[in-house]
Amino acid sequence: MMDRRTRLGGALLAGVLALGAAGAVAYASDHLDPSPRVDGAHGLPADIADLYAWKQGDDVVLVLDYAGLVQPAANQSGTYDRDVLYTLNIDSADADFEPDASIQVRFGKDGNGQWGVQLLNVPGAGGPIEGAVEQTLTKGSAKAFAGLRDDPFFFDEQGYLDTLSTGTLSFDSTRDFFAGQNTTAIVVEFPVSALPGAGPHRFWATTGRIGTGG
Repeated sequence: MMDRRTRLGGALLAGVLALGAAGAVAYASDHLDPSPRVDGAHGLPADIADLYAWKQGDDVVLVLDYAGLVQPAANQSGTYDRDVLYTLNIDSADADFEPDASIQVRFGKDGNGQWGVQLLNVPGAGGPIEGAVEQTLTKGSAKAFAGLRDDPFFFDEQGYLDTLSTGTLSFDSTRDFFAGQNTTAIVVEFPVSALPGAGPHRFWATTGRIGTGG
């Protein structure tokens, strides 16, 4: 797994991802493009930024980040909400776009007011993965992490605006609008052999507010 402030790396895979022997295909991104239903401070924990996925040896790594564009500050922590349910969906090659496995993630506080995370239905885990945020958690043949990370998304905003205004491609790989910004990430790693059904597999993520608390 990755240390704090380390870029997440891997191929950019947002929206619906197809992961097979030939690699991955990304169809869409919703980074910094929130629905009005999750806009504002109360909706920030439910605002998905991107979904990433890649093969790492014999494992699959899935990363869902959300609540991005947060300026780094001293003693900063991730963004957590006990009433938001995060779901990472996995569909096999049947291509019915109905999940064959759904990893569910929720946050909560213990008696000391410390945030923890619970992950259900992680392939290869053999049971719930539970523990404190900002720590690598292990269960069975699976690992998980939830916490603050450097935003891995790259975007040259000035190049985009210049391209729109002039009609000439003006992107510059040295300009990153998201550089130095933080996001909150949910990371799951498990064996490729634990994926449901045959590949290629598709991955997508959803959030939903399931209560009225904050």
